[in-house]
Amino acid sequence: MKISSKAFEHEGAMPAKYTCDGDEVSPPLHIEGIPEGTITMALIAEDPDAPKGTFDHWLVWNIDPVPDIAEGGRPGISGKNGAGKTGYHGACPPNGSHRYFFYLFALDTDLDLPAGASRQELQDAMQGHIIGQGSLMGTYQRN
Repeated sequence: MKISSKAFEHEGAMPAKYTCDGDEVSPPLHIEGIPEGTITMALIAEDPDAPKGTFDHWLVWNIDPVPDIAEGGRPGISGKNGAGKTGYHGACPPNGSHRYFFYLFALDTDLDLPAGASRQELQDAMQGHIIGQGSLMGTYQRN
């Protein structure tokens, strides 16, 4: 699967709109090559450059297998992000430039997880059900 965004290029700078310095809305995502047999999709957005280890910015599952996730959208059920809340948490690096990865997984099932589930619970539930995946990476540095 290929993931892209009309808001920024792969490995390019994310506009402030999608960060703590802007509107803190999730960026629009476009998906190509969703595998046949996909029942739902799951998304993990993370910052591996965070000072205390990888910070989860967005965990979402049971996303309909559609080619577009709208800007600021709530496409499925949200898990607990690194701030301890559900929903999208915008990029907000404390220093330097950080990388933000959006990993999308095509699944052959619905996931039976409650809202607010952890990343580990999401990864455990996806085990054995991933039939395709793709990623998009953007960078952000605060001024």
